Amino acid sequence: MNLVPRYMFLTRGVGHHKEQLRSFEYALEDAGIAKYNLVSVSSIIPPQCKLIPWERGIKFLRDGQILFGVFAKCSSNEKRRLITASIGCALPADKRTYGYISEHHTYGQTAKEAGDYSEDLAASMLASALGLSFDPDKSWNERKQAWKISGKIVRTTNITQTAFVKEGLWSTVFAAAVFVL
Repeated sequence: MNLVPRYMFLTRGVGHHKEQLRSFEYALEDAGIAKYNLVSVSSIIPPQCKLIPWERGIKFLRDGQILFGVFAKCSSNEKRRLITASIGCALPADKRTYGYISEHHTYGQTAKEAGDYSEDLAASMLASALGLSFDPDKSWNERKQAWKISGKIVRTTNITQTAFVKEGLWSTVFAAAVFVL
């Protein structure tokens, strides 16, 4: 059986409930993947795997299906706490080469901060695997320019979900890169 995904889509969600597990379930419902069985995998985007919109990816799925993916989740019941979950992707220009996914979950970061961080993390892991020099101390723009000059990384992207915890409730944020076989 060949389990190499042909497609990948990104999704995110948030949920609030008095029970932590239900807040997670609501976050999955918000992300549109509550009716599937999720299996966490590590951070490799297979060669020739295409990033597609959620609307297209979800059409390939059947209720109860096992979904493989990379997931980021953060939960808290500390009122007014900012929680964040982010998935970053680094996609190589050479479609025959694999890419990287990073997951990041934290407190107190905005969506932009967490998204930039998760993209940088994915890009640095891919650059390292491809033998490219990557200086995390350079500014974001300098690193992006280096990626373009190398011709090895064509783009990075992220999906990030943030929320403030509601008083008296658990809140969960969730972000995912979901693979479609």
